[in-house]
Amino acid sequence: MKILLVEDDVASATILSEVLTAEHYTVELATDGQNGLTLATLSNFDLILLDLLIPKLDGINLCRQLRAQGIQQPILLLTAKDQSTDVVKGLDAGADDYVTKPYDISELLARIRALLRRGTSQLTPSLLSWGNLCVNTLSAEVTYDGQRISLSPKEYSLLGLFLRNPQRVFSRSDIIDRLWSLDATPSEGAVTNLIKDLRHKLKTAGMSAELLETVYGLGYRLKSPPQRLDREKTLCKREKALTCDRSKTIAAINKTIERYQNTFAGRLTLLEQAELALQTGQLPPELQQQASSEAHKLAGTLGSFGYETGSKLAQAIEHLLIGEKNLTSQNAVQLSLLVGQLREAISQPPTLLTGDKFESTQLPLVLAINDEPLTNQLKSQAASWGVRLEVAANWESVSQSPQVILLNLNGSKLSQKSLKLLDNLKQKFPNTPIIVVADQDNLTQRVAVARLGVQAFLSKPTTTEVFGAITQLIPQSQTSQAKVMIIDDDPVMLDMLSNMLQPWGMTVKTLQNPQKFWETLVSTTPDLLMIDLEMPTYSGIDLCRVVRQDPYWGNLPILVVTAHTEIKFIQQVFAAGADDFIGKPVVEPELITRVISRINRSRLQLKI
Repeated sequence: MKILLVEDDVASATILSEVLTAEHYTVELATDGQNGLTLATLSNFDLILLDLLIPKLDGINLCRQLRAQGIQQPILLLTAKDQSTDVVKGLDAGADDYVTKPYDISELLARIRALLRRGTSQLTPSLLSWGNLCVNTLSAEVTYDGQRISLSPKEYSLLGLFLRNPQRVFSRSDIIDRLWSLDATPSEGAVTNLIKDLRHKLKTAGMSAELLETVYGLGYRLKSPPQRLDREKTLCKREKALTCDRSKTIAAINKTIERYQNTFAGRLTLLEQAELALQTGQLPPELQQQASSEAHKLAGTLGSFGYETGSKLAQAIEHLLIGEKNLTSQNAVQLSLLVGQLREAISQPPTLLTGDKFESTQLPLVLAINDEPLTNQLKSQAASWGVRLEVAANWESVSQSPQVILLNLNGSKLSQKSLKLLDNLKQKFPNTPIIVVADQDNLTQRVAVARLGVQAFLSKPTTTEVFGAITQLIPQSQTSQAKVMIIDDDPVMLDMLSNMLQPWGMTVKTLQNPQKFWETLVSTTPDLLMIDLEMPTYSGIDLCRVVRQDPYWGNLPILVVTAHTEIKFIQQVFAAGADDFIGKPVVEPELITRVISRINRSRLQLKI
């Protein structure tokens, strides 16, 4: 990636250039606006970093002239904090974003990455691949067959250049223009040596296939990636990994269920005491409150442990005992019946978790439009690739929000009707990547599809090639090594929730005593907070408010777990500052989906 930095302060420009170079960017420096305009029109830059107060041509007028000349590269403004009016003028003049001085380097780099992603999102994914060679453009990490490869900034830029432009031939002068600044004057031999060094490092990492081909008299071009063998090996590894992870998760949850299934009968003691006391007409308020609280806990716990009927019965008991109402002899008969039914329900074996129940909610959704033989093959293999594939007959029937749309045009020409269908899909799902599969391949079709902003065009692909394109377009989960802190006064629920999350690579800190909440929060520094709504001393509402009062924890995702899903309770939860809630009994796939979604969203916001 090539960045034009327009900054007249030499010290600031030098430091910033070194930082950007260390992050694998090629930096061209202009010390005044007129020079910046000249450089921007002479060379192709991926982003322009622009100070507002520069000589000869100020940043705002430079912005206007760049946009007037049709230069659409992202522009990031650098401005002092007291220049808010200038910022507004700069954004109106065509800038995309701004950072205030003195700026935090990590924030500046995050905004640069965000603008570069935005600028290339219609053309390239954040994960570039060629066979088993992968480049993560967000972390600048290069791996082959899972093993990391250390490349120099120039080698990294060269690799990215070819992976982003797989069909293009680059001459040596093209490569010099893209990878070196204008004041550098490398010979064409420097390009030859750079390509030689890149090939050597890839070969040392175990890559036997040749990445680049020499087009004699023209330059270099990316070769077609190795077919079946390497891809099938990758598929096998992915399938084994997915199966192993899913099996570990299900086994851990079911082990917890089996460990605790014989403990629930002992937790009926308070309910039985309340039942006997009510039959004699002497149910003390304190015992009534304790029994109601225990029924509330059981309602949440039993459903999560495979006793859905028991959970509903415990909830009915809670509603019967809750509050300060005077209970009658009729209520006594009703309580006795409910307690008996609950005792019978928990004496039965629990319903254990199965793979089908687990994966149906968690896997990303890929929506295929137009049912064809290839689509049927894809559906049978989807789970092995970590996606869920559903088929829709036409775009009007699409009601869900998929992560990727797969439009199958096999058997039909790319007619005006097909283009209209694509246009309708882009309007209905503007942020959803679309893959077009066709049995014809010509430039006219490719241009027509590209003009509509379609992310991938595949001609007569194999199922492996289709899934390769799909997995590149689906954002990768970022929950690895995330820390989750759970607060619940029920130790059984703590154990259950912990066993649900740990197989997903999360570190879980549990806390049963809400009075130790603050010191535990500070020492744990979690990525997500999971709080039970009803607890002694301090409720989940209290703890939510405490977190939101502190500026440091203001953006920490909070998920409230509650058996009360009535609208008044949910309103209280969100008013206190929670980001989301999940009802008891806890459904395993729903919990995991919500936790992963909140953590990923929070990390994305921090990057942006």
